[in-house]
Amino acid sequence: MSNAPQTLQAYRASLLYFRADPAFDERAHVWHEDGLLVVADGRIQAAGDYASLAPTLPTDALVHDYRGMLITPGFIDTHLHYPQTDMIASPAPGLLPWLDTYTFPTERRFDDPAHGRAVAEFFLDELLRCGTTTAMVYCTVHRASVDAFFEASEARDLRMVAGKVLMDRHCPDFLRDSADIGGRESAELIATWHKRERNLYAITPRFAPTSSDEQLRTAAELARAYPDTFIQTHVSENADECAWVRALFPSSRSYLHVYDQFGLMRPRAMFGHCIWLDEQDFARMADTGAAAAVCPTSNLFLGSGLFDFEKADGARTLLSLGTDVGAGTSFSMLQTMNEAYKVARLKGSYLPALRMFYLATLGAARSMQLEGVIGSLASGNEADFIVLDPKATPLMARRTAHCGTLDEMLFALALLGDDRAIRATYAAGRKVHERAA
Repeated sequence: MSNAPQTLQAYRASLLYFRADPAFDERAHVWHEDGLLVVADGRIQAAGDYASLAPTLPTDALVHDYRGMLITPGFIDTHLHYPQTDMIASPAPGLLPWLDTYTFPTERRFDDPAHGRAVAEFFLDELLRCGTTTAMVYCTVHRASVDAFFEASEARDLRMVAGKVLMDRHCPDFLRDSADIGGRESAELIATWHKRERNLYAITPRFAPTSSDEQLRTAAELARAYPDTFIQTHVSENADECAWVRALFPSSRSYLHVYDQFGLMRPRAMFGHCIWLDEQDFARMADTGAAAAVCPTSNLFLGSGLFDFEKADGARTLLSLGTDVGAGTSFSMLQTMNEAYKVARLKGSYLPALRMFYLATLGAARSMQLEGVIGSLASGNEADFIVLDPKATPLMARRTAHCGTLDEMLFALALLGDDRAIRATYAAGRKVHERAA
């Protein structure tokens, strides 16, 4: 049962949301400088100019005054690991030694439901503090880790996607399942959690090297049996990892082709990183409706490489942004935009501020096949939105006082902002975080 307020409420602020990708449509965004957002029963009823909508409100409607601030859809993070919260900022010379030294020992503790619940509680509160209202989340191989996460998410009435990691080889014995056990437990978790309240399930092979052929076939069987579930995994993150995959799957044309051969490319499939993909790979992603989660803070931290926005856009691949905590170094999607901008520049392309905000909202919703549900302020969408404060810090206040355009203001938020810029976070119409004025 939703705990969203059942009475109509309105929010006065500047409003920004998207109808299309700004990279391909000059009229992609909707902007109301003095706007009004109307919410009831956990959904958006209307968004428009204050002068037009205010006279239509009932006389007893509660209007929250956020003038001077900006309301956007809640941010959507399409790739991160809640069990890695406690190991964020752990040093290692690369992805594979980082997994062995920190990740696997940390994930071992999640066979304890109490530990999983404590980490999930902190993790979700941190997301909300950073303005993220939906995320695609990796749990661990332990069934209890999934139950703990969804219980905490459901208590907050959040739209979250998560799944049990599948891993039956090239990993420590204490984290190894089997094709049979992993498939059976995943099916049981889907039956328990998928589409229960706002929870959604993701079939989650960790990455090709840690799943046998049998387990990858099992994951594909689950994907066919439950076509409205999600698939999430990693691909082409690190050069050493790519070389390992070539040795393990010599008949595959590319790393991505491994997943394609096993039937794991389809709509609602989210592939993390995608750094070393070629034009044929990106075209195949576009053809199948699969999507890429771009994780710049993680890729820079581990020295994995730079995502090629130009190559991906050439194929019209569905794109979104992921923090990839704990290799990623921040829960903040604003900080993730900051690093994505720099990655694009280093690869010779340019990400305008509007594109960055699109990728964190409607772009992510489209990548997840959830357009019309989340990621927009359009009427009928679930009322997940955030209030951004352009004056959250002295430096931001000084810079934004000199902004002459919407793009400049958004760019300052992305490059200078972090969790402090999130004045309030709303999920299903209910305030779930507020930063003191």
